[in-house]
Amino acid sequence: MAYITESGKKLITVIPGDGIGAECIDSALKILQAVNAPIEYEVREAGASVFKKGIESGVPQETIESIRKTRVVLKGPLETPVGYGEKSANVTLRKLFETYANVRPVREFPNVPTPYSGRGIDLVVVRENVEDLYAGIEYMQTPGVAQTLKLISRKGCEKIVRFAFELARAEGRKKVHCATKANIMKFAEGMLKRTFEAIAPEYPDIEANHIIIDNCAHQLVKRPEQFEVIVTTNMNGDIISDLTSALVGGLGFAPSANIGNEVAIFEAVHGSAPKYAGKNVINPTAVILSMVMMLRYLDEFEAAATIENALLYTLEEGKVRTGDVVGYDKGAKTTEYTDAIIANLGKKPSTTQVREYRPIKLPQIPPDPVFVKVSQRRVVGVDIFVETDLYPEPLGQALEQLVAESPFQLKMISSRGTKVYPPTGAITDVVDQYRCRFILRDTAGDATDAQILELIGRVGSRFRWAHIEKLQEFDGAMGYTKAQGED
Repeated sequence: MAYITESGKKLITVIPGDGIGAECIDSALKILQAVNAPIEYEVREAGASVFKKGIESGVPQETIESIRKTRVVLKGPLETPVGYGEKSANVTLRKLFETYANVRPVREFPNVPTPYSGRGIDLVVVRENVEDLYAGIEYMQTPGVAQTLKLISRKGCEKIVRFAFELARAEGRKKVHCATKANIMKFAEGMLKRTFEAIAPEYPDIEANHIIIDNCAHQLVKRPEQFEVIVTTNMNGDIISDLTSALVGGLGFAPSANIGNEVAIFEAVHGSAPKYAGKNVINPTAVILSMVMMLRYLDEFEAAATIENALLYTLEEGKVRTGDVVGYDKGAKTTEYTDAIIANLGKKPSTTQVREYRPIKLPQIPPDPVFVKVSQRRVVGVDIFVETDLYPEPLGQALEQLVAESPFQLKMISSRGTKVYPPTGAITDVVDQYRCRFILRDTAGDATDAQILELIGRVGSRFRWAHIEKLQEFDGAMGYTKAQGED
């Protein structure tokens, strides 16, 4: 819900950002003022200047309070400097306000030549925005082995899948692809696939297809016009959305929105490009189109269409194009391009068309933390990750001796996901981190925490261990995967 000022206008938070951000935001705000949209804004900080003040998140409290009030943000790109600060300020903002849907549309632009010109590319990547590898949970297991936890929740999948279908309806699109790596990560990526397949029948007006993410990338290069909406996980979406922007002219033409049920943040896909900062040569199209997305979010459809039509008309006319299109030695200045769009407000292109948009119906998901309920569960064993300089066979023999009188038996040892003990005859290069899988000797039993702690004590009496994972069954189904080569 937009914050309405005393003058009856909608208030937003503006974050100019770093590098080229201020120039791009200035361009967008100048056009916003020219179209006379009922929008007011307050300017707040985030990014490099905040990191330098010692605020490790890159987002000060006054910016957070502004966003809590306005619920809508237009921002320039933020830099995450090396050497100070920790998390990306961009990611921090997305996570703080649960903007779970990252929306990245791409379309063919007139007079922006690419190898795909004339193909009619017009698609949207809908990227889950807060989970997956972007949870940022990492550990050094040993001095030479790093671990990142990939977290995918059923609730997160439900929200992003429903959002993708609702976006397709709002934009008059007829096809949604779900792109995953479920053939390899059957639990994590498979969660999105299964959720997609469960929800798709609720949208009989939309064609639903699953595609493996690597084939999706292949098909985007080979025949991108076949896609309308692609919904995918966080890391996959980050990669293929940069790919799709390259199909239509580059990151200068790539807008995006981070949308949640409470807050929405609109920004270009591109970065801060400090080498171009202050030179008045940057292409502000991505930020302008992000602002257009923001206006539609605020139900200002007429202003949004007026700006997008003027921008497309300017490109179609071809008199004023920026350096990323025609070369920086002869490209228009950022301010010249902005002025040309303003001069063309009210005009429409003849070769391209602006879609008809409706408000997006945001998914309403119950807040209950327990989103998936089961009737039965049990712990059948435990994986203990150990650090050692031993090779698999002596390690296995030592562990078998340690647990000889335990309720557990050693089932197998893997290195980097491949079973290395008992020997399989395969040739596998090992490292100093092993996953050692112990299962209950009583196959019908349910391992207790006390039994697991006792097992850890036995293993820890000789070997350094980094972490453990319980091997669980939920309603009789395995909640863990087998190693390559494991029976």
